[in-house]
Amino acid sequence: MKPAERLAELNLHLPPIPKPGGVYKPVVVAGGMAYVSGHVSRGADGQLITGRVGGDLTLEQGRDAARQVGLAILAALQHELGTLNRVKRLVKSLGMVNAAPDFTQHPQVINGYSELMADVFGADHGVGARSAVGMGTLPSNVAVEIEAIFEVTA
Repeated sequence: MKPAERLAELNLHLPPIPKPGGVYKPVVVAGGMAYVSGHVSRGADGQLITGRVGGDLTLEQGRDAARQVGLAILAALQHELGTLNRVKRLVKSLGMVNAAPDFTQHPQVINGYSELMADVFGADHGVGARSAVGMGTLPSNVAVEIEAIFEVTA
């Protein structure tokens, strides 16, 4: 099943694309790859999801924030590519968690994003290489930031 069809089947709605918070492009396509800049956690209402996971936020709230980042990444890809059906596979992701000093479950937080990608693109094409790390702070105190690389068709 094509990614656009999976979105409809899963009843997923992509959020509006926020304006870049600096001097960069949200997505750059080069050499058959789509490089997605770091996207931060925003709720369905567009408001930033802030706080430290393991302190201000629970693990589950962190997972939900990571899933929201995934939806934002899908929206940016769709905007740049015209359709998610041009995505061949997820290649690599870097998930950053704004974590309390003693929080150690960063991979479980980023699973909120990774499971979404697997749901949309399938287990073979939606699961790529990944790093999940904890950070002392993230921009605007957001809970999660994720960047990714996708292989795409011309």
